Parts: sequence; structure tokens; C-alpha cells
Amino acid sequence: MDLLKFILKRLAQAIFVLFGLSIVIFVISRIVPGDPARMALGSRASDEAYAALRAEMHLEEPLARQYGYWIKGVFTGDLGNSITTKRAVSIDLRDFLPATLELVMMSAVFMVIFSILLGKVAARYRDKWPDALIRVLSYSGVAIPAFVMAILLLLLFGYKWEVIPVIGRLSSGFAAPARVTGMYVLDGILSGQIATAWNAFLHLLVPALALAAGGLFQEARIIRTAMTDNLTKDYINASKGYGVPNRLIMRKYLLKPSMIPAVSVMGLDIAALMANAFLVETIFTWPGISRYGMTAMLSKDLNAISAVILIFGMIFVLVNIAVDLIVAWLDPRIRLGGD
Repeated sequence: MDLLKFILKRLAQAIFVLFGLSIVIFVISRIVPGDPARMALGSRASDEAYAALRAEMHLEEPLARQYGYWIKGVFTGDLGNSITTKRAVSIDLRDFLPATLELVMMSAVFMVIFSILLGKVAARYRDKWPDALIRVLSYSGVAIPAFVMAILLLLLFGYKWEVIPVIGRLSSGFAAPARVTGMYVLDGILSGQIATAWNAFLHLLVPALALAAGGLFQEARIIRTAMTDNLTKDYINASKGYGVPNRLIMRKYLLKPSMIPAVSVMGLDIAALMANAFLVETIFTWPGISRYGMTAMLSKDLNAISAVILIFGMIFVLVNIAVDLIVAWLDPRIRLGGD
């Protein structure tokens, strides 16, 4: 019951956040310099075509009414047309969003697994050479921007060693699997095209690692610090006094409470991967929504910009709710309202 109340409270808060976000997105997209109708048609378009497009986009009407048209379209699935792709924005989202979700999910897997692994190793061998090595790697990983990491990995795996494919989502000779989710690995498995799924998986590895590197090393340091601090707690000393093996202490009694600060940061980093992916997608020729959104911003494509930012905002909210639930599971005091 307490957990259900906690979930309902977070969902209610999320609704207000998304409503406020929709207003901010709409206003900002309308007040930025430049005439979207003129940018869509070009400087040589006739005045009649220009006026017709402005009327179609409701640009002559007050902002409040424009917002009404836009939010109605959001609820009905009509997000308007993109002036860059000349297609419905909803179709663009259907085509581009799964690619970025697939990339981000693989990056999140890397981030969770390797940050916990490196953090545990650094804490277990604190002030020894494994800890020092992981510390150097962590500082380097946090300091190097994602696009620089992407270029380095592209040069190493794509041109120096050529061990796995790095450009695009599939190698030449492979056709996209039958569409179910739009994620090639999952669709290949569901349709029985295992070779296609494996090829798509190999294409995911390097871009996902480049995207996850910064957050991965940052969270490894957080886990290491939390575990090192908790090693001095009384319950750990008591466990050692009772003769509990160090391996069991590290896995069962120390990792869970030490994950609370890391999970909070990890959730924000995973949500931010959606917005931060555009440079990685550009470098690896990955047809994702982040790259699509950046193109829309450069073209002042209002409908596409609003839809992409709203999608990113929804993902941030959903990830934050998931993080709150995980933290509440890790620490029952949170869901029970205690300190």
C-alpha cells in the first residue's frame, strides 16, 4: 500500500511537470528568431504560398490559440508536418526514435554493468594498484567528451583494427528485419533473422560504448566512494566480527546501500543520453532521433523541435520515476516517508 501511494504520488507530479514542460517548449519554439514559414519555403516563394503556409501553421493567431491547436494535436497523435523531411512528424518519430532508444538502452547496459564492476573492484582493492588504475581511467573517461571518445573508438575499431563494424545500423548485404519495434536487434530475434540481429548488435557496441563512457566512469567513482565510506560502518564491522566472508559482505551487505547515490546520478545520465546522442549519431551515421532533432533546430522546424523535446522530457520524467522506485526499494525509509 505504501509503495502504491508512492507511485501514484510520483505519477501525479509527473503530469504537472509534463504540462509545464509543454508550455515552455511551445513558447520557446515560437519566440526564437526567424520565420519558420519563410525558412520552409525559401526566399523565392510567392507571397500567396507564404501566406497560405502561415495560415496552415496558425502563425497569424494568438499564442494561446496556437498552443491549443498544438496540445490537441499531441493528444490525438497529430504533431503536424516537418518542413525538413516533408513528412508527418509522427512518422519521423516512428522511424527515428527506435534507433536512438536501441542505442541508449545498450549504453545504459554498459553503464550499469561496468560502473558497478569497476566500483566494486576499486573499493575491494582500495589504495592498491587496481584502485589506482581505475581512478586514472575514471578521470580520463570523465574528462574526454563523448564526441572525442566516439572519434577515437571509430579510428581504432573502424580503421586501425577493423574487428567489428562501426558505421550505420547494418552492414551492406543485410536488409532491415521485419518491423515490430523498430529496434533491429530485437526485431531480428523476433522474426528469426539471427544473423541480422547479430550484425545489428555488433554495430551497436562501439557507439554505445562511446556514449556511455563518461557516465560509466563517473558512477564507478561514486560507487567506489560510497562503498569505501560504508566499510567503516558498524554493521560491516559486526559482520566481519561474526566471521562473514569478505566476498559475501561486498555482494550482499555493502553493495545495496552503496548503490543509492549512484542510482540517482545514473538515472539522470541515462536520461541525458537521449539528448547527448546527436554527436555520436552523426559520427557513426546512426539514423536516430537526436540527430533528427538537431537538424530540425538548425532548420527552425517548429513541429519537429516541439515533438522531439517533448519526447525527451517524457523520457526524463519516466526515468526519474523509475529511479525513485529503485531508490525506494533500496531504502525503505524513503517510501515510508522517513528520514
